[in-house]
Amino acid sequence: MAADRLYLDHAATTPMSPAAQAAMVGAMAGWANPSSPHADGRAARAMLEDARRRIAAALGWDGHVIFTSGASEAIAIGLQRAKAGRIVTSPVEHDAVLRVTKGADRLAVDGDGIVQGPRDPSQRWDDVILAIQHVNNETGVIQPLDRIDREGAILFADCAQSAGKLALPDADMIAISAHKFGGPPGIGALLLRDLALVEPSGGQEQGYRAGTENLPAILSMAAALEAREDWLGRAAGMRARLDAGIEAAGGIIVARDAPRLPVIASYRLPGLSARAQLIQFDLKGISVSAGSACSSGSLKTSHVLGAMGWEDDAAGQVVRVSFGPQTCDSDIDRFLSVWTAMAEKAQP
Repeated sequence: MAADRLYLDHAATTPMSPAAQAAMVGAMAGWANPSSPHADGRAARAMLEDARRRIAAALGWDGHVIFTSGASEAIAIGLQRAKAGRIVTSPVEHDAVLRVTKGADRLAVDGDGIVQGPRDPSQRWDDVILAIQHVNNETGVIQPLDRIDREGAILFADCAQSAGKLALPDADMIAISAHKFGGPPGIGALLLRDLALVEPSGGQEQGYRAGTENLPAILSMAAALEAREDWLGRAAGMRARLDAGIEAAGGIIVARDAPRLPVIASYRLPGLSARAQLIQFDLKGISVSAGSACSSGSLKTSHVLGAMGWEDDAAGQVVRVSFGPQTCDSDIDRFLSVWTAMAEKAQP
């Protein structure tokens, strides 16, 4: 990444922390297959299990940790191999959830993207997995999972955006991804309260995932969690300044009054498409996105904003800005300078 570029797309992926980089380089200097029975393999197994305990402790998790290639695989394992009879989810979930829950019942959301209860208050949750994200990857809206009436249901929480930033919700299954909190890409985990929730498939990871464990990435993931900073208060201050500047320039804040993770925000610039904004930001050396990284390559209309009641034209003028620990006040000023200039030109 060029030194003069401003990276504000941390919700897509955030740079590895120095601690994570050091742990990965150290592990790559010499390691063995943790499944091998010889002394080198046993030493690798010991490091693997120690990392598993460290990650659980850093997250405050007292259940099982199954290592995966990331949150998408954790979601697929948890939802496709679940022993529950049916899945209920929402229309604002990440594409990784929507892909594996086609045909599932979907709860309604309000104008802020907050999940609403079932239309029939007497609906039973027996033999149901309720798959609801903790933090929306496009808007930053925090779902009040503790207030959802889910008695009898198994709660699956997609915590890709919240793990390492917020406390984990009281869920039965949780998906996390290391590259969202300063670890390397290609490693994540499925957190299970009870292994009996999903069908085993054979292979490694206590029989729940096949393939040699990526020990260097796992050790790096553990180091990233243990070295994470408490910077959300600083981020909240920066986001408040950004929100104020956007509104002063005539922009619209998505889910303005909803509870939002301070590091993610989406903004509409009326009169200018997201595609045009991304091009102009990029030419000015600023990296932002439109929607999630998994779909923004095609710049298709956001299904999240659509579910929240946004018309296609308005939704097509929204970009996402997301912070990392390195983001500072001068970065906000630089972004607002470019945004304000674009807004002035877009005025009729």
